[in-house]
Amino acid sequence: MPAPDRLDLTLRLVRGSGRLTLAELATRLGVSEMTVRRDLDQLQEQGLVRRVRGGAVALDVPADEAGFDVRAQWRSATKARLAAATADLIGPGGTVLLDAGTTTAAVAAALAARFGAAPSPAGPLTVAVLSLQAAVRLADQPGIRLLILGGESRAGERSLVGPLALSALDQLRFDTFIMSIGAVHHDLGWSEFDLDDAAVKRAALRRAGRTVVVADASKLGVQAFARVAPLSAADIFVTSTAPSPVAASSSAIGAGGSSGNATSDGDAAATDAAAETLAALRAAGVDVVTTDNPEEFPS
Repeated sequence: MPAPDRLDLTLRLVRGSGRLTLAELATRLGVSEMTVRRDLDQLQEQGLVRRVRGGAVALDVPADEAGFDVRAQWRSATKARLAAATADLIGPGGTVLLDAGTTTAAVAAALAARFGAAPSPAGPLTVAVLSLQAAVRLADQPGIRLLILGGESRAGERSLVGPLALSALDQLRFDTFIMSIGAVHHDLGWSEFDLDDAAVKRAALRRAGRTVVVADASKLGVQAFARVAPLSAADIFVTSTAPSPVAASSSAIGAGGSSGNATSDGDAAATDAAAETLAALRAAGVDVVTTDNPEEFPS
């Protein structure tokens, strides 16, 4: 897992729990405690967490410094590829529920490009959104019937959560739910960093005939705060290409030095967890679709 992705996941885990130990973070991220210590030191230098004995606690930061607008700029080419692959799975005239998140906002743009120009002979594509960000990308498209579900807009993310969102979902049924996810792990299954987001995803899963999960490979082998569902709840998983154990070993050889070896050990552990999770997904009957993504794990 690239260091920027690991730092982001570490920060989101600490914020989701308020306080986590080194051992808990190492387990959830699939890396060594030495790697966790180094990452927490970097986050503390940036004023994002505070190191305490054996772990770290979260610090309050403005939502606009850690929310959607910041993350939307990360790996934009990767998200565009994932979005295009996901849009290819959608047929004309159907009903789609689109989850909140930066990657699913990219999926909204891909759906607009694919279906927005004019209705197909089967009729317009109906898309219900759980995000104000996705709504903007799908608005005023002749070939798309846009439904904005009710709910409270979560600060920084602009995802729609709470009782109104849950009630709206209970009244509808969709052909496909396109779900974003914060983490996926061979034991824990699909999980999220925020309790409200996790509750909405669980409700959405019950209202769809098919679920397509889309997330980049940095989410593989990671355990977030709130469990959403077992691996078998998804039908298709669209992700970027994960590094192979051979690539991780090559990186370790090239790193050299004690600190380099520590970094590579953490990356190798994360790679093993990612590979185990991919194998568990396939064993659970999930169709895994990967995109060719050379930027995701540079050599």
